[in-house]
Amino acid sequence: MKLYSLMKPGAALLMFGAMALPAQAQDAAVATAVPTHSVFIFNSLLFLISGFLVMFMAAGFSMLEAGLVRSKNVSMQLTKNVALFSFAAIMYYLIGYNLMYPLGNWSIGTDDTGGYLGAFGVAVLEAVGVAPEATDDLSYASTGSDYFFQLMFCATTASIVSGTLAERMKLWPFLIFTLVLTGVLYPIQASWKWGGGFLDTQFGFLDFAGSTVVHSVGGWAALTGAIILGARKGKYGPNGAIYPIPGSNMTLATLGTFILWLGWFGFNGGSQLAAGSIGDIADVSRIFANTNAGAAGGAVAALLLTQIIYKKTDITMVLNGALAGLVSITAEPLTPGLGAATLIGAVGGVIVVFAVPMLDKLKIDDVVGAIPVHLFAGIWGTLAVLFTNPEATFYGQIASIIIVGVFMVVTSGLVWLILNAVMGLRVSEEEEMVGLDKSEIGVEAYPEFTKI
Repeated sequence: MKLYSLMKPGAALLMFGAMALPAQAQDAAVATAVPTHSVFIFNSLLFLISGFLVMFMAAGFSMLEAGLVRSKNVSMQLTKNVALFSFAAIMYYLIGYNLMYPLGNWSIGTDDTGGYLGAFGVAVLEAVGVAPEATDDLSYASTGSDYFFQLMFCATTASIVSGTLAERMKLWPFLIFTLVLTGVLYPIQASWKWGGGFLDTQFGFLDFAGSTVVHSVGGWAALTGAIILGARKGKYGPNGAIYPIPGSNMTLATLGTFILWLGWFGFNGGSQLAAGSIGDIADVSRIFANTNAGAAGGAVAALLLTQIIYKKTDITMVLNGALAGLVSITAEPLTPGLGAATLIGAVGGVIVVFAVPMLDKLKIDDVVGAIPVHLFAGIWGTLAVLFTNPEATFYGQIASIIIVGVFMVVTSGLVWLILNAVMGLRVSEEEEMVGLDKSEIGVEAYPEFTKI
């Protein structure tokens, strides 16, 4: 549907006329004639465009993981990523959105907001949005676009867990964990900040787009799962020996990283939550520039540091350095200048280079490096807000990181332990050796190259 078709003919002419006129004093008079509906429209468009950019990050995670696991486990990772995204969409619809925004517009019964009583007595919503005439608040966005945008963040959290636990975990226990994570755990803690909860109102916690609310949450869930699940066979030997297990396809891993880099513009830019004014669009532009700078800083830092330490560059470190830079700048992509954003991202890249071998020394097997990227860099990014945003407080940032961390370790650990007791998390040693494509999926990604 064309933008101007959503406005009255006269309003559309006024809007396009304002775009065409030179910057003169009378522009202000023209601007005041543009109806409030235009704010509603542009905000909704920001949510929708940003939402499908974040959705494209699902492809990025899929390609990254497909490249960093061995050939015999690629189909498994692709299946997990498609399934977790689909399950997240259903669970966030049935439970998650209402848990995350308990003070929002939704109510039981049918009304103009689209709320109604679900089949299981759960208050759920219709994501078709509302017409501007059906709401008194035209300064925000359509309900459908808001739901769609927030859903993408929920699904991203589950994607973070997938790669860490690759190559030795059964499919269905992981998917059941995804149901709990996306339907309950993520929405509850997200409501504490973004749903008007106590981290926002009492602690003054600042997390613009989710270094803690999204990325560290996925990282904590991945960390607890990796500890309970154990390492892959052959990864660690006696006397502290560590045996690298190379990924299958660096081309796919690099493609996945660039897709994630692209999607992050929607992730951070859309978190401005407004595009109906000159100031809002200027802020979105600044966020885009800082997001890109953070990624570049992380990639370059990892590139240089691996060359210095190992005398050779490591493409996997460079890729994860870029992603760590993106995670680091996510907590506050608006207030830094470009130089500060680059440095914040660079610290994320440094964290990755040192955290990956640290986890190996602790015998915590993270196949794709998601824990350093999303958890450690997420914590750093949340603390880095203190350097660029004067409204942030040390107590508010630290306390909120700890509260979310404790909540996720306890709850996700409990879910992992229950699943392990009831159905087991790991495949058998023989199945792990053969590969999960054969033992769990039945379709090999590279059948010509994985014959045993």
